[in-house]
Amino acid sequence: MQQSDIKSNQIWTKKSNSNTIFAQHTGSSLVLSPNEKSSQSESTGLTVADALVKMLEDLGVRHAFGVSGGAIASLWASLEHSSIDVLHFRHESGAAFAAIESYFANNRPVVVFTTTGPGITNALTGLFAARWDGAKVILLSAATAAPQRGRWAFQETSTYTMPSEVFCTSGSLFNYATSIETGDELPEIARRLAVGLARPGGFVTHLSVPTIIQSSFFRASLPRVSFSQTLSTAGEDAIAKSVQLLSESPFAIWVGYGARGAAEEIRQLAERTGVAIMSSPRGKGIFPENHPQYLGVTGFGGHNSVVKYMQEQRPGRVLVLGTRLGEFTSFWSPAMVPAKGFVHVDIDPEVPGTAYPSVETLSIQSDVQVFVKELLKYFPKRSGHSPVFPNPQRVPLLPQAEGLVRPDILMDTIQQVFIDRGDAVVMTEAGNSFAWGTHILRFTRPDRYRVSTGFGSMGHAATGVLGAALARNNKAVAILGDGAMLMNNEVSTAVKYQIPCVWIVLNDSSYNMCAQGMTLLGFKGVDTQMPPTDFVAIARGMGADGIRVDRETDLQSALEKAFAANVPFVVDVIINDTQHAPFGNRIQSLIEQGAKETNTK
Repeated sequence: MQQSDIKSNQIWTKKSNSNTIFAQHTGSSLVLSPNEKSSQSESTGLTVADALVKMLEDLGVRHAFGVSGGAIASLWASLEHSSIDVLHFRHESGAAFAAIESYFANNRPVVVFTTTGPGITNALTGLFAARWDGAKVILLSAATAAPQRGRWAFQETSTYTMPSEVFCTSGSLFNYATSIETGDELPEIARRLAVGLARPGGFVTHLSVPTIIQSSFFRASLPRVSFSQTLSTAGEDAIAKSVQLLSESPFAIWVGYGARGAAEEIRQLAERTGVAIMSSPRGKGIFPENHPQYLGVTGFGGHNSVVKYMQEQRPGRVLVLGTRLGEFTSFWSPAMVPAKGFVHVDIDPEVPGTAYPSVETLSIQSDVQVFVKELLKYFPKRSGHSPVFPNPQRVPLLPQAEGLVRPDILMDTIQQVFIDRGDAVVMTEAGNSFAWGTHILRFTRPDRYRVSTGFGSMGHAATGVLGAALARNNKAVAILGDGAMLMNNEVSTAVKYQIPCVWIVLNDSSYNMCAQGMTLLGFKGVDTQMPPTDFVAIARGMGADGIRVDRETDLQSALEKAFAANVPFVVDVIINDTQHAPFGNRIQSLIEQGAKETNTK
């Protein structure tokens, strides 16, 4: 499937409305002008659904993922007749996960569409993941018309049957949500969408449109939206204070996914200062993982080399760039606290200081790239050699002819075939796949690895891989467990649209992360087994292709076949389930939160 052409004159920019003492902003403008062909007093000839879709086109939407239904028929038809590529999925949560990954692949806002009732509730998990991950997703859903509300209409969607915060209230799920009761509301909605999509960070919105309103005629002026660039930048005082604190003693840099736009500037700063660099799991590849100053990944799936550095060469301060330092990044471990505290830079002013509230933190709200560019002015090129830092070292193992496939051998082969030779996006699923992939795979670019460390839904990579492949018009790979593959996949959708996805399934007939974790926590006799599943048979039954691997010596040829395939492809790998995944300190974190066996007898 070919991507829609992207207009060369459309430039997507960021805007911030912060007024903290550490922020200053460049000038900005937001312009809404009426369509010259429309009139305030005459019908535009468009329905509300048509006008809404035209507005989304003007805002840069190029893809819509969802599941249809009678209540959304008019809006769905308008999408189908627009320039937006519409993909009909098998489940709404899969559509939402695909939308997330489409956004992160090309930085364009994405639409998810659903019908009433279960259409909306099925999508909620994916929409929560969008909010947690910081994607820009617009949910379009149907709603029950006013005359039928409270009368038990089929799949009734109204405040009589659903909490208002689910579909028409801004809050912890939606940055902006409203129910459209008349077409006259569209100009104001266009303004709010433009402001939300232009701001830094994520923006998840819900537009609920009653069925009768979708097909009504639109009589207002259709707004045309444009906006200019605005970046949140640190003020001179904040830069000066940062330079002072970082110059007092050796420091290190902790890089998160929010710093992905500043990869080159971070590399320059690291090489000028000679400091050590570590990354969050989502931040893999922002700083090249083969660089001698790279310590490794922190948190879940992380590396002992990071802990060794913090113990043996503890820095005075750590410059934190674009990460919340949440549980899967830090486990809130005291070992990760520098001697004098953090200098924490984030676009969200509520992030710095949250993970370690008792540690001294200089909090700076700024776009990371702009901040680091300013910082570089105060750190000239240094002479001499950098200190020697511990690095994540691993000698690849040789495949064995006997026995089931060891997960680390599988990761080594994925590295050789899909990462070192190709340009595919690689995603890992919640579970042992996340741990193995984060720990072993190596990336040198910030746009090659994706994992959800916040909401961490099973099925995210299994379905999100479609959005990544489609948005990049390139192959994308999902590494996942058999439990996730059985829970939610969109192989059938990939077949329909010929999206070049690869699923590499760690098949051990169990929820093995749960099995290993429960054992380590001291719980016994817990059932985590599943009946054996032939994923190649399932894939071929849906029109895809695949290959089953149960020996390490067959891995290379199997993955090369998947790499070369021009159809959706499943690699079903029968793995050795006795190898413990590299969780990091996840088990200790759970124990500290109270998850442990207590003998009351």
